[in-house]
Amino acid sequence: MPGPGRVYWIAQPVHGRTQLTPVAISSATGHPRLSGPPEPRSSSGRLRSLKFIELESILFRHGIPPSGTTRVMALTQLRFVSPTTAVRMFALAACMFMLGCAVGPDYRRPDAPRVDRYTARPLPDATVKAEAADGDAQRFLKGRDVPQHWWTSFGNAELDRRVRMALEHSPSMASAQSALRQAQENAMAAGGALFPALDAGAGAAREKLSAAQLGTPGGVRPFTLFNASVNVRYTLDLFGGVRRGIEASRAQSDVQKARLDSTYLTLAGNVVTASLQEASLREQIRATRQIIDMQRKTLAITERQQEIGASSFLDTLAIRAQLGTSEAALPPLRARLAAVRNQLATYLGVTPAQLQAAPVTLDAVELPRAVPVSLPSRLVEQRPDIRAASAQLHAASAEVGVATAAMLPQITLSGSGGSQALSAGDLFSAGTRAWSLGLNLTQPLFHGGALLHGKRAAQAALDQATANWQQTVLVAFQNVADALDALQYDAQTLAAQAVAERAASQRLALAREQYRIGATGYLDLLDAERSDQQARIALVQARAARLTDTAALYTALGGGWRNKTRTTPPAAPAHASSTASN
Repeated sequence: MPGPGRVYWIAQPVHGRTQLTPVAISSATGHPRLSGPPEPRSSSGRLRSLKFIELESILFRHGIPPSGTTRVMALTQLRFVSPTTAVRMFALAACMFMLGCAVGPDYRRPDAPRVDRYTARPLPDATVKAEAADGDAQRFLKGRDVPQHWWTSFGNAELDRRVRMALEHSPSMASAQSALRQAQENAMAAGGALFPALDAGAGAAREKLSAAQLGTPGGVRPFTLFNASVNVRYTLDLFGGVRRGIEASRAQSDVQKARLDSTYLTLAGNVVTASLQEASLREQIRATRQIIDMQRKTLAITERQQEIGASSFLDTLAIRAQLGTSEAALPPLRARLAAVRNQLATYLGVTPAQLQAAPVTLDAVELPRAVPVSLPSRLVEQRPDIRAASAQLHAASAEVGVATAAMLPQITLSGSGGSQALSAGDLFSAGTRAWSLGLNLTQPLFHGGALLHGKRAAQAALDQATANWQQTVLVAFQNVADALDALQYDAQTLAAQAVAERAASQRLALAREQYRIGATGYLDLLDAERSDQQARIALVQARAARLTDTAALYTALGGGWRNKTRTTPPAAPAHASSTASN
């Protein structure tokens, strides 16, 4: 290393020739001094073997106060690390890396609630049976997972087509897929920190050294220094900060993967629910139209009776008022149907004007008679939002390790190799080789509390992620319990509503016949028509509720997306492909 008693040579171009001036470091003062007269070298005026070093920085690092800044050419007196020693240094660093630990907590998913059922009361084997359309008893298949394409259990081809179209064309799906690709690429980019960084560089510098810098009288002509080199830098992951960062990035990729599954599940559930709402509204509109037709016939009978004096004008006005009320119920139903169709168009990835979908009716939709109910312990594994919360918790755990490692020492290895010459044509020629190796140790001492508070913030984020996971699990169990309870009560409601609808229909038929022959008054007829209208609409709604709550149970249980064979998202569009890899 540079020090007192060693000789260095100043290289400077003078009148087209390179002049070498010996410089020695005083043993007494440690200052560089001229130790002899200049010696001209190279008839061509260029020195082909050059190695420029900042003397000031070198001497300063070794505690020797320099008397000025100058550039010197290191000859045999300057000792560099030998290649053998360099190999030993890197081998030692590699061993330190292999033996390094990863600070911070190791991720462990919290335990699922220790319960054997979802509802407060034990789940029965089946629901009750109703004497009506879609009134079959539904059997609960305990311990069975939801199938992947659960919507096919409704047995409607148009419904299947809509779900497939939504999954293929919805922008929300494209957004979720892109987010997953982004997270996967970020995870791969984070993995690059485990490898050395290798860069190539080239440059040229025009310089002029003053006489004061050289410590010699006379001027120095400007010269140009060309260089080309390859630099390598590697930070040892002694305490696992890099590995924890990679772990966090991969966990974020898992978050996006779960969110993609959640988008699949939510989109399919929305399409099924909207389609069933459409079928329900169509059936309600059809029932309302039938009631209006019957009321118009009743009004015609009343008007004829009024003409012959069998009824009063007051009776006619009452029937007309009832007819007007029924007719006024149609526009809101049609408006709701239009809104559902518009929403469905959005789910399918088209505008309302572009929507081409055949109508779905309740009679064309089958009620699934066997409904799988996954075990509570399986819910935390297959429901996408819980898996996303688990991955987020994993990422927060890893970030604590990253913040902890930032407070500990870091060792960085660096090296470079290349060529330096006074002309570009001389680069890489004999005698122009230059290389260096270095090792740097950094221990953070004072950063204004940033590192400490950063670690505390990471720990707080971990606590928050843990609470979010617990809340997500509780909501998931609530969703399943709500759906299971709803299916049982839906069956009971349908059974009771079917009885009410049959009784109201029989009463209306009897009241209409009695009114026709004059055996009863218009008030009895109006009341019978009102009851029949309400009972028919309620029966349609009860049928639709049973179907939609079945779909809700499928989505609450996770929809079977955990069992997909596809593990990677669709390929990126062609315009998004990269042309270089770094």
